[in-house]
Amino acid sequence: MANSWRRVLGAAIGTAAEAFVDAAGRAFETERLPPDDHRPWPVPDAPWAMTQAWSDVLFAHGSVRASALRPHVPAGLRLETWRGSAWVGITAFVVTGARLRGLPAVPGFADFAEVNVRTYVTAGGKPGVYFFSLDAGSALTVMSAWAWYALPYFFADARLVATGDRLTVTSRREHAGAPPAELEAHYRPIGGVSRPARTGFERWLVERYGAYTVDDGALVRAELHHAPWPLQRAEVAIERNTLFAAAGLDVTGPPRIAHYSSGVETVAWAPVTSSPATRSA
Repeated sequence: MANSWRRVLGAAIGTAAEAFVDAAGRAFETERLPPDDHRPWPVPDAPWAMTQAWSDVLFAHGSVRASALRPHVPAGLRLETWRGSAWVGITAFVVTGARLRGLPAVPGFADFAEVNVRTYVTAGGKPGVYFFSLDAGSALTVMSAWAWYALPYFFADARLVATGDRLTVTSRREHAGAPPAELEAHYRPIGGVSRPARTGFERWLVERYGAYTVDDGALVRAELHHAPWPLQRAEVAIERNTLFAAAGLDVTGPPRIAHYSSGVETVAWAPVTSSPATRSA
């Protein structure tokens, strides 16, 4: 019943939003997108649908056996590995200025903290991200993104506080009926700013321009675009983390590698649904 209601709501939101983006969005949005020569494929020809900035970003990654992670990735998505290992990440950041194309930012929707759990997949030759969960401090965002993009969003008491160069992220899921999940972590940047090499491991982790999910057996992809991430290595201490367990993942221990980014401004296109998914290796 919940999935049927979500699909009806998502179709209504999507139809209205895409009609607005195609009309008023084209009329009121004239700025140029960042160059796309760092992407593995060009940006879509269609007008983008949403924009937001991601700031004070933590990427905290650990490796897992691909055979242990693959059963948690839906059919139609090929789990990607780096030198034989799959990778899962916790990403925490502040969202600012979230809005639909052609509209101003709306209070209660535009600015909030978010924490997500992700891994790396490919479909149709386009590498991207698969989310196990996204916890956000905006109920409006949770409802609209869950309905329109079919992403596993949950409402949470999520906060990110800066004290000098030290950042503290806390998140406690408060979504009715969802598995409880918490995160408390402290992090700070160390070292200079760099941009990932075109063929290196850091680029493989962070330069991802598609988000994937599966909805009622069909594959859904949302295209994203932003300038290359400015990265610094990060020092991170995780005090509490039950996000992996809430997603059914057996991942323990501290992150193997962590990065900080001051952030990027990003745009996203409306989700595109393809034929029913089939199992990928």
